[in-house]
Amino acid sequence: MKILFRCFLAAVVAAALVAATRIVLADNYPSRPVTVIVPFAAGGPTDVLTRIITDKMQSPLGQPIVVEDVSGAGGSIAAARVARSTPDGYTLEIGNNGSNLLSGALYALPVDIVKDFAPVAELTVNPQILISRKDIPATDLREFLAWLKANQKTVSVGIAGPVAQVSVINFENMTGMQFQLVPYRGAAPAIQDLMAGHIDLMVDQLSNSVPQIKADTIRAYAVAANKRSPAVPQIPTTDEAGLPGFYGALWHGLWAPKGTPPDVIAKINVAAKQALADPAVKQRLADLGQEIVPIEQQTPDGLGKFQQAEMDKWFPIVKAAGMKGD
Repeated sequence: MKILFRCFLAAVVAAALVAATRIVLADNYPSRPVTVIVPFAAGGPTDVLTRIITDKMQSPLGQPIVVEDVSGAGGSIAAARVARSTPDGYTLEIGNNGSNLLSGALYALPVDIVKDFAPVAELTVNPQILISRKDIPATDLREFLAWLKANQKTVSVGIAGPVAQVSVINFENMTGMQFQLVPYRGAAPAIQDLMAGHIDLMVDQLSNSVPQIKADTIRAYAVAANKRSPAVPQIPTTDEAGLPGFYGALWHGLWAPKGTPPDVIAKINVAAKQALADPAVKQRLADLGQEIVPIEQQTPDGLGKFQQAEMDKWFPIVKAAGMKGD
């Protein structure tokens, strides 16, 4: 009986120590620089968005934020690293529905892409856009579809992550065509190859394409959404251009490892909300075609529920199509 009591007492003391440690951690957080992992290549849309937002998060947190790019396997390498890191708020991830959702359906991962993370905030939504190398002889989407049909055996499509892969498969299914898929470690190197003429087509995220569209180095045909983007209002939607119902978008979120103290997550969330409310951040993101989500979605609960709804929607589609990560 005494042994049982001692064991019980030891367990109570241990639990109390853990709780006390977490309280101290939350009270002192952050006391050193915070690292935010980006699961794609430097210079890509997720990297750019992360640097814009985290720059304004530093002031409310009172510490520098170091951005580190860890690309590969559709973003799942970075996600696994964050999931396995110490849950103390000093290692975070800004990823998208490729790295932190679809990679769980496409790859055999050493972590659970949903359960091993603590949601912090949903950040932005970014429509996709159909683009090609500049010298393709098509001036609108209908002409482009005709050119693709005539040349589909040799057409190469850049695949920059799981969201692009799913969208290209959907594009193939809707048009009855099949192309050569070329995987990339991120959207930045993919669009560089498109500009150089090494690949023919991309279903790209708008924020990655806008600078090149404005510089007239690529050709854009349609935004994959039911409304035009204020960033490029001259470009029609897929409904308007001749491929009705072809929609696609990337959304970005901020995550911490599972087990991160709620008070620490709350502090990070407040910093993220303040950054998204900053007029300069709003303008820079809008210029890139990034749409900041409503404030009620900029919460841990908002991101968690949205991520689950997206998983329920897309996982069955990916599995039914037998898709695997390249």
